[in-house]
Amino acid sequence: MYQVTGQFIDLFQKEIYPARIEINEGRIHKVIRIGEAPQQYILPGFTDAHIHIESSMLVPSAFAQIAVVHGTVATVSDPHEIANVCGVAGVDYMIANAATVPFKFNFGAPSCVPATGFETAGAIIGPAEIRSLLQRPEIRYLAEMMNFPGALHGDPDVLAKIKAAHELGKPVDGHAPGLRGTEAARYAALGISTDHECVTAEEALDKIEAGMYILIREGSAAKNFDALIGLLKTHPGRIMFCSDDKHPDELVKGHINELVLRALREGCDLFDTLYAACVLPVLHYKLEVGLLREGDPADFILVESLDTFKVLETYIDGQRVAEHGSSLIAGVVANPLNNFSIAAQKEENFHCRYEGGGDEVRVKVIDALDGQLITTASTASLPVREGLIQTELAQDVLKIGVVNRYHEAPVALGFIRNFGLQRGAIASSVAHDSHNIVFVGVDDAAITAAVNGIVQHRGGISASDGDTVAVMPLPVAGLMSLAGGEETARQYETLDGFAKSLGSKLSAPFMTLSFMALPVIPLLKMTDKGLFDVGAFDFVSLTGNDIKK
Repeated sequence: MYQVTGQFIDLFQKEIYPARIEINEGRIHKVIRIGEAPQQYILPGFTDAHIHIESSMLVPSAFAQIAVVHGTVATVSDPHEIANVCGVAGVDYMIANAATVPFKFNFGAPSCVPATGFETAGAIIGPAEIRSLLQRPEIRYLAEMMNFPGALHGDPDVLAKIKAAHELGKPVDGHAPGLRGTEAARYAALGISTDHECVTAEEALDKIEAGMYILIREGSAAKNFDALIGLLKTHPGRIMFCSDDKHPDELVKGHINELVLRALREGCDLFDTLYAACVLPVLHYKLEVGLLREGDPADFILVESLDTFKVLETYIDGQRVAEHGSSLIAGVVANPLNNFSIAAQKEENFHCRYEGGGDEVRVKVIDALDGQLITTASTASLPVREGLIQTELAQDVLKIGVVNRYHEAPVALGFIRNFGLQRGAIASSVAHDSHNIVFVGVDDAAITAAVNGIVQHRGGISASDGDTVAVMPLPVAGLMSLAGGEETARQYETLDGFAKSLGSKLSAPFMTLSFMALPVIPLLKMTDKGLFDVGAFDFVSLTGNDIKK
């Protein structure tokens, strides 16, 4: 038995008082009020209420090494990304690697593999596999039901997956960007309990009114904190915090602790804020994570002050796993698991041919938005030379495309605005949700070099300036590195800097790129099968005329 003393933050009685915490065999034995104690604060550890570990580009064991430094003791983790590449074997991989470290990963059964039939994925997880996964104790919930049109229209497979979760007593996560009013109410009425896709307070209020919990998301691409944080003041007890997708360079700087501090600086109540960050995820998902009650697992943190929330120490099951900015979790060697089956591409594969005649053509254009997963749509008149549609820097219109990574197929091509590249190309095998290779570039030679850098390593992110190619290998499913957190963050920062040196003004060009192939978030996206209009839920022609690739 050992003890820790400090100012105890009781999130159930909403009190702060000097206390001695006695820990025995990994659990809270007693919480004893005392006369005085050091000016350090004792509180439950933070839980990220929705995250894809794969988006950190770290295997779970390496993610844990970084997260505990920021006071995170648990995650609600959707292994959707690796499942779309490797199926149930990918889920097993995440669970096995997570079990090697003292950290509380709580995985869900990925409900949408593939997310839609409008892209090529590496696997299919049907209702029978979902029920089997949900029967496992380490699977805590049915992960985000991205196919909200299917849910609303009574798709039998969608409804079967939701029914399995209900019958097994496990919550169902939602994913319904832009859904409002009666449609949001219909979606929630299916027993879908959360949503992390709200971008406006009005949308979130509709979903709260329908009975859903709102997860305020602040990731590397989608940043909705500023738009939604007011809800914590008006609807405490209905709000949680999440990252969704967080790249390694940002993870090393902070995690849920940053959102807590920002909320307090916005004038949110301390107890309401910590309830959202520490308590509600544990209660909603029925996690085996301690909340500093007698008999609970000893999962808690010490922070220096309520002004800075600087994390001094982190404990999980009574074991100190971080102190004074350093992780005490030992590194774990991971083996790669992959599904990558294509050869190097030829430059001619990226030619966008036009047979309509003339020296100019009007095309549909994806408009990327910095800090958002959604896109808008516009058109542009682009030059045609020798039957090939060209990019045009004056309009900031570049070529975007997706290469099928699972088998040889024609490259899907289109055009995009707002990436800002003045030369070269960037590419990534992190391309939600099927994780084919997505690229944006100025010219076909640079695009070819960037794509083939990824093919050579069977996954990664890359950038080419036309002369040189830089690649960060991601050998685990084309999504995750085998390096530690600090090294992965350093490599990512190097590639991010390279992309920005090519002219991109996006705050996170690779993260934004990774969502340009996602056909479940509006408005216009590019999959390996073509240009996709999410509103119409169908493919659209690039020009309205014939384009052959």
